Amino acid sequence: MQFFGLACEFEPLETPLPIFRARVDAGQWLELARSIVEAQGQLVSLWGSDRRRAGASFEVAAAYRTADGLLCAELPLDPQRPVYPDIARFFAPANRMQRAARDLLGIQADGSADCRPWLRHDAWPADYFPLRHENTGQERFDLPTEHYPFVRVEGDGVHEIPVGPVHAGIIEPGHFRFSVVGEKVLRLEQRLGYTHKGIERRFIGMDVETGARLAGRVSGDSTVAYAWAYAMALESLAHQRIPERARWLRALLLERERVANHLGDLGALGNDAAFGFALTQFSLLREDWLRSNAEWFGHRLLMDRICPGGVERDLGDAARQALREQATAMRASLGELQRIFDDHAGMQDRLVTTGRISPTLAQQLGLTGLAARASGRTGDLRSDFAWPPYDSLDFKACSQHNGDVAARLNLRFAEVFESLRLIEALLQRLPEGQVRTPIDPPANAKGAGWVEGWRGEILVALETDEAGAIARCHCHDPSWQNWPVLEHAVIGNIVADFPLINKSFNLSYSGQDL
Repeated sequence: MQFFGLACEFEPLETPLPIFRARVDAGQWLELARSIVEAQGQLVSLWGSDRRRAGASFEVAAAYRTADGLLCAELPLDPQRPVYPDIARFFAPANRMQRAARDLLGIQADGSADCRPWLRHDAWPADYFPLRHENTGQERFDLPTEHYPFVRVEGDGVHEIPVGPVHAGIIEPGHFRFSVVGEKVLRLEQRLGYTHKGIERRFIGMDVETGARLAGRVSGDSTVAYAWAYAMALESLAHQRIPERARWLRALLLERERVANHLGDLGALGNDAAFGFALTQFSLLREDWLRSNAEWFGHRLLMDRICPGGVERDLGDAARQALREQATAMRASLGELQRIFDDHAGMQDRLVTTGRISPTLAQQLGLTGLAARASGRTGDLRSDFAWPPYDSLDFKACSQHNGDVAARLNLRFAEVFESLRLIEALLQRLPEGQVRTPIDPPANAKGAGWVEGWRGEILVALETDEAGAIARCHCHDPSWQNWPVLEHAVIGNIVADFPLINKSFNLSYSGQDL
């Protein structure tokens, strides 16, 4: 199949969603990027691979979301000079992805204006690359501290406020460098990568069952979404269909994960706006929800509940009835709390117009997922490319238009109500049958999984080696796209509103640090 008039042929992968892959040359690589940005498509992810052990070379891959599905372009590189055309000129999120690929593999975006390290953080020398086959990833180095060149803002009355990387709470580390005049923020620059754990290196050589457990631990609050994307990738390369009942149970788990995270965020947003009552009430609701997860599924956060070939645990009639009753009770409690939020003048004063990202800016910067839907965009894989069982649930994507903290909060309310409706439908119409089928991974195969997590699109690209073990597994979190947009959302706001704006996005450190 051809797209955008390119000479290369895109091969469809055997997945529930439309995913296509193709080998391209440097000219086609650039032409595809140009065509997709003109069609208002989006860059989903960019990553590199070392294929020299298989007799090939280095490779860079980019996955794009288009109206036709996910297009994955793979560009082989010269082993002596592994460079490829820069696409950050077309897609702003590509900048950090290209920097990370350089740190991990030594492949370079030719023409890139930003060549600073992203994940390296003095952990290894500039000429050492953890994902190259000659390296184990276990090497240790004693290195001097390297100066990171933050962008400086100068002028009368401008001063800097450095925050982090270690914070006062239990959140993960990240450095935020504010340039301010008085209390107004002129510029924010982030430096992340402090939670880099070598996950992509750890995948290499693993058996696919162990890999499933690691994928579910990339970002703990999105364990279901990552586990489903990984399982989808594995099932696609194995050309394996899973039982229908397992698909419905996976969707049930995904929606319960979405509800739990939105409940936590709603309470935290209220607390950051000095409305402690909200934190108390939403914490109670979330805790009850998580305890039900533990009781009926065996884990509070639903970790390892999705597995290759299906799910780990079935639901009996008593569990289905209890979960339906819980969804009904949750809807009533949530409606009452939403009315309190709407009527609280102090809350609304803090939320409305704060941290606004306009629809135009959201498009330009590649904002995705929940944050994008709060800025007038409607992209949601559950409706745009409805895969089973969403294709039979009449799912409607929720959206807001103002793009401020209030919009992101109100969208969470709307998404919880829609998830509760889906949960009731999934429980009521759950088909009979088995919940798991065995998976026998073939050698030298490729697959991909693409799932709408609660933050946005989760992508897993999976490859096996000649023994059927993992040769490469790339996991992508939507936080890669949205962290840079947060830098724009805070401009013109006061410093004291940054925690509120930051929480309204609630992005993952671990998911993008890998």
